[in-house]
Amino acid sequence: MSDVTAATAPATLPPGVRTPRPRELTDALSREILDLKKKLNAVILAHNYQTGDIQDVADYVGDSLGLAQQAAKTPADVIVFCGVHFMAETAKILNPGKIVILPDKDAGCSLEESCPGSKLKALQDTNPNFYTVAYINCSAEVKALSDVICTSGNAVKIVQSVPADRDLLFVPDENLGAWVTEQTGRPMTLWKGNCYVHVEWTHASILRIRQQYPGAPVVAHPECTKAVRMLADEVCSTEKMVAYCKSTAAKEIIIATEAGMLHRLQKECPNKIFIPAPTDSCRCNECRFMKMNTLEKVRDCMADLHPRLELPPSIIERARRPIERMLEVSAR
Repeated sequence: MSDVTAATAPATLPPGVRTPRPRELTDALSREILDLKKKLNAVILAHNYQTGDIQDVADYVGDSLGLAQQAAKTPADVIVFCGVHFMAETAKILNPGKIVILPDKDAGCSLEESCPGSKLKALQDTNPNFYTVAYINCSAEVKALSDVICTSGNAVKIVQSVPADRDLLFVPDENLGAWVTEQTGRPMTLWKGNCYVHVEWTHASILRIRQQYPGAPVVAHPECTKAVRMLADEVCSTEKMVAYCKSTAAKEIIIATEAGMLHRLQKECPNKIFIPAPTDSCRCNECRFMKMNTLEKVRDCMADLHPRLELPPSIIERARRPIERMLEVSAR
């Protein structure tokens, strides 16, 4: 965060650009959060796409698989989930007796919204041989209708574990599903959904940045379109991006995923330069849902123990099985 005062901050900022918070206020908020964490016996989980100040105060920063694993084994009484709604749902499913709170209850996901449970059930009813693999970016209702959950980090392994005699249905990200088919050779029926951030990168925009930085490898998330993936030197989950960036000899690396990831990469690889892949038309490499959470909202949700994530026991029971199946396969 930049050190600015109210007197020097601009009166207005373009849409989507947040007013910089003074460093002393960030430090004070962080101290309040840490005090509340101790008082509540809480654990703070933050996705890689959260803002840097939230990542810095979290106990664990990671991708969807890592967050699910941490949620499954936490001894804390309160789980503060700094991410989006479906992630907090996953934590509640794995910890039905714990309090799960999230900074902003309206932090959603375009993938989750693309796949209503009723429409998925209607499609499943057309083929009793469907084996449904659901990307974790979906609602608890969709998880409850699925045979197994996957993340971008374990999707290939999960699909490879599916019995060969079953017809695979992959929901809701068609780009991730197409990439998994490329890696495994398993044909799948793909739900027509996508992450609105990751489809903003285009073949042309990646070509331009490669020409500008000819020695820099491109690392892309599999939620990107095939036109982008085919130009990438590495296609992988956010957690695997960290490992790749640590191991590569390159000093400059182009990153095609949500901008929050660059904060973690810079912290873990301080001697390297990370270049956010540009889009064609706008500053679209930030997820508006992920960025709905703020340090102030983290503090407030802990002080109030609200908003709380609640789910019907029947959904929790049905959704838990495919998540646990994912965790079992991932551990093999």
